Parts: sequence; structure tokens; C-alpha cells
Amino acid sequence: MMRKYIGMAALAALLLTSCDKVSPTGLLIANSDVDDRVKMSYEYYQIHKNSFHMQRAEGGEYTFLVGADSHMVDDTGRMKEMFDIAINDNDLFVAHLGDIADTKAEYYINLDSVVRKAKEKFVKKYYEPVIYKNADGDPQTYYRDPLTGMAMRLEDHDFPFYPVVGNHDITNNGWALWTNLFQSSFYSVFINVGSENDRIVLDRLIFLDTASGTLGRKQIDLLDEGALDPTNNKDYYTIRHTFVFGHTNIFRVSSFELASTFTREETFYLLDKFDEWDADIVFCGHVHQWDEQEVGGVTYLTLDTMSERNNPEAGDYLVRVNVKKDGSLSWERVHMNYTPK
Repeated sequence: MMRKYIGMAALAALLLTSCDKVSPTGLLIANSDVDDRVKMSYEYYQIHKNSFHMQRAEGGEYTFLVGADSHMVDDTGRMKEMFDIAINDNDLFVAHLGDIADTKAEYYINLDSVVRKAKEKFVKKYYEPVIYKNADGDPQTYYRDPLTGMAMRLEDHDFPFYPVVGNHDITNNGWALWTNLFQSSFYSVFINVGSENDRIVLDRLIFLDTASGTLGRKQIDLLDEGALDPTNNKDYYTIRHTFVFGHTNIFRVSSFELASTFTREETFYLLDKFDEWDADIVFCGHVHQWDEQEVGGVTYLTLDTMSERNNPEAGDYLVRVNVKKDGSLSWERVHMNYTPK
């Protein structure tokens, strides 16, 4: 999913340097419409569906790591630590809940550098190096997937990092920067965990665009059409678990924090949709405050910010989900040790 962005320097001219404008509703002013973002994202997703690759979990057992609201600028320590934790502990993938970096081209260059280094570490850990000679006889290193036997250059491998877009990501024309790295804000990823009764058994990851505090008409229509389902023929697969990732919080974490900006109708729609999907955990960020709730059998986890500036002290800013072979789930908060210099 990660691809090299182009024209970053040109995009810098599109950005304002300040990020402190606030609307009457308390949200940062955005320069993109949710319907436009979702339309653009879904068009990309349809064309490049295979690059939102289906993961494999041998034996149906795996873990994954989630972080939120990194607001990265020049200090890349927390972002690097999140990737290091995931790779060192063999997490299947990393998800991020939005507000990944402040909207300035140089910060996205920093972000891209951290992601590339994490990808290199990931590929070198899980793939076998193979030396081939090019037409000139010069040696080149490729990395072979032990499952498929396919060998590719390091830069051509996918890195399992799945972000959603946040309200800070779309301020000051930041959507242009965000999409140059991550392309789509509305997509799904499936994890093959085995087969049963001639059906493929999948765990489903659904990533929603809630950066504007609303789903918008286009996103609702696509969800109702089953746009993020594996296929229209449900006889081919069974969904075991569903995990949903978004930016804006569903519930108010306390009387001192911002309430959700979804309309009442959209909140009810989401609750019904999570029930329809038989969702296990819904992950949110945005309010920089930890919260855990269970409503209608669905667990809602709102993560604290992992930003060095907002939380300079070490703390439990990440969440790891443990999925067992028998289908049981558990989750734990994960400690981050990095502190700004």
C-alpha cells in the first residue's frame, strides 16, 4: 500500500504554515469535502484492490498494533518506536487512527523517511535475500516471499501499515500530502485465517473516513452497497472477526471532553452498521483521551495521543489486539518509552 510520493516540494506551495484556525464547532478548518475524499479514495481502492493485500495468519492466530494522533513534526521518535515495537514483537500489521503529521511538506518528508526505514526493517526480517545479476552483470538484491516464492526488490514489497485520515491531516490542503503517501481513506483489508466447510474464513479490517466528523452521503451509500465486502458472493467466505478503524470518537469520553461531532442520525447509523457487521472492536482517536466502553456487545476503544508534544512522558499510548486460533480475542495497552530530547 505504501508508495513513493511525488512532487512533495511542489505541494509545499499549497500549504499554509499555520494550523490554528478553529471553526465555531471546535474543529480545525478542513480544505476537502468528505464526499470528494471518499469518491477519490474508492476509485483508487477499486483499481488497486490487490495492493490492499489480503494478509495471511498461519493457524488463524496473530496480533496487531494500533496507535493514534501522532501529530508528527521534526521529532520522529514515537513513530519510529511504534514501528519498532510492531516489527520486533511480530505484529501482523500496524494501524493508525489519524492526525498522523502536521500539514507541512517537510513533516511528511520526515514521515515518509520513517515509514521507509520501517519497511526496510520489515522486509529484511521476513523475506529471504536473493542476489540476481542484471543485464550488465551487476548484482542486485531481491527479497523472496517464503510463502509465494516470489522475489521482488525491497521497494516493491508492501508494508502492512494501515492509516485512516484525521481532521488535522486535511487542514490547510493537507489532503494532498496525505494521499501522496497513503492514497485511500476508505478501504478494507482481509486476513485469511483458514477454511471451513469449503469456505474461506476471513478476519475483516474496515477503515472509515471520519475526519470531517461526518460520514457524508457518498460513504454511507457505498457502505450500504457492501463496497468494502470481500466479494458479492457470500457463499465463498465466512467473516470471523471485524475490526473498525476511524478517527472521530463515537462516544464522549468525559464531561470535560468534546462530544462526538456525528449527527444523532449518523451515530445511530454507525451503531446499527457495527451491529450488522458483528464488529468486535471499534477504534477511535481524535480527543487525546483514553476511553473504553462496551455497547451492544461491541468494544469501543478511544486511544490517547502518542504525540511527543502532547504526551512528552513515557506512557501506555498503543493498543495490541491478540487473536487466538480458537477465535478468542483480548487486548492490552502497550507502553512507549521514547521521550523527547
